[in-house]
Amino acid sequence: MSERSEPLAPAFYALRGPDRRAGADWWILLHPPYTLWHLSYVAIGAAIAPRFDGDRLAATLGAFLLAVGVCAHALDELNGRPLQTAIPARLLALVAVVGLLGAVALGVVGLFRVGPGLAVFIVVGVVLTTGYNLELFGGRLHNNVTFAAAWGAFPVLTAYYAQAETLRLPALAAAAGGYWLSAAQRALSTPARTLRRRVGSVGGTITSRDGRVEPLSRAALLAPLEAALRAMTWGLVALATALVAHRLIDG
Repeated sequence: MSERSEPLAPAFYALRGPDRRAGADWWILLHPPYTLWHLSYVAIGAAIAPRFDGDRLAATLGAFLLAVGVCAHALDELNGRPLQTAIPARLLALVAVVGLLGAVALGVVGLFRVGPGLAVFIVVGVVLTTGYNLELFGGRLHNNVTFAAAWGAFPVLTAYYAQAETLRLPALAAAAGGYWLSAAQRALSTPARTLRRRVGSVGGTITSRDGRVEPLSRAALLAPLEAALRAMTWGLVALATALVAHRLIDG
């Protein structure tokens, strides 16, 4: 016996059908929970640096918002329309280019304050953003390892360097944390996306040792995955906020 239901929204933070309003496509394109998640790594990297500058943090957050939140997600939507938006392809391409150029421009401005070493992070950021989402180099960068490194470890290292102008052990340890947290995100979000976007029906039952039988459904499979993703998102945002607030208030 299988469960067959209406198609689901492509993400748990998306609206569809009569509830979908003008601008909702842009909302889902930004992937708000995941964008906040990865910007939290930027805040954590900056907050653990030996010296802290709020202006540098703001610029770093802006660069990653443009590169990851805007450019990367626009490129991803261009590649197969996984979010099912109605945004024209030309507009998506324009948004991606503007987002990436804006991020690079902020990085170039930062060179005058941070130093030439920041150029390495700018170049690596461009390669990761375009290489992963456009599946360049034969798709060699489009994998779970690159995702965890680019979306988890790299923001921590970049933000730390933008503050300290060097990398030390705390940055490497925090980057490792960002890597594994992003790997966990990937492990949860991949099956959740599959269930929402590709699965038409789910069949089977769950039989308890006491003999109780419950039907297996898509909702039952999705619930723990997306509950964990929500909890981890808000947990990281709260941690990053606490660390930045500590540096702003206590120095």
